[in-house]
Formats: sequence, C-alpha cells, structure tokens
Amino acid sequence: MGKHTFSIELKSKEYVKRVAIPNEAGDTVLIEGFLGELEAIDLVEGVMLEIKATNGILRMDLTEEELNTLLKKGKGEQGNG
Repeated sequence: MGKHTFSIELKSKEYVKRVAIPNEAGDTVLIEGFLGELEAIDLVEGVMLEIKATNGILRMDLTEEELNTLLKKGKGEQGNG
C-alpha cells in the first residue's frame, strides 16, 4: 500500500476541536473534530472511501482491494488477543 491522501470537509468551523501544527520538523500534526452521527459509508468508484456524517465528510483514497486486505488483517489480529 502506498501513500494515501485524505480530506475532511466540515459544515462549520464550530465542529473543529483542535488543529495542531508544530513549528519543529518531525512533530506530529493533529486534526480533531466532530463528524457527528454517521449517515453513510461508501466506496466511490472503488477508489475513494467516503464517510458521511451530519457535520461533514471524511474522504480517503483507498481501493476496494486495500480496504478488504486491511479488514481481513484486522479480523485476524482480533482473534490473536
């Protein structure tokens, strides 16, 4: 799996809890907010995972094959704990 892009589209800035972008190189960037109640999860054209909620939409370029691989891996790890 390669590099993936994502976007977060919120209906209002009131749903943003925190955005932290440190000045120092190598520090973690944090984006937190409130998507609200989940309304739908879709795989758009087999290449874009889209999670729709009352306050906004989270999108990530993720193929159906990659999603299935990750879901299978997650199920396998649950059985080992």
